[in-house]
Amino acid sequence: MSVDIDTVKRVARLSRIAVDEADAERMTGELNAILGFVEQLNEVNVEGVDPMTSAIPMAMKKRKDGVTDGSKADDIVANAPASEDNFFVVPKVVE
Repeated sequence: MSVDIDTVKRVARLSRIAVDEADAERMTGELNAILGFVEQLNEVNVEGVDPMTSAIPMAMKKRKDGVTDGSKADDIVANAPASEDNFFVVPKVVE
């Protein structure tokens, strides 16, 4: 894939970036170099290669998956105008 100056100007307009003619010329070459590198990467055979989360093997930090009340009920209702048994007390609205 090759990028021309019209494509650079269109992308700049869509990105709402002001690009003058000289910058558009320079960016055309830069974007073509980037796309050329991506095309090189597409040629690499990755059949049978597992996805990685890190360049070196390491164990993921895991916490126990347990249900808790958060131990913050008192802190949460501390600033409430009215609370009862760690619940907010609100007036009943009847229409």
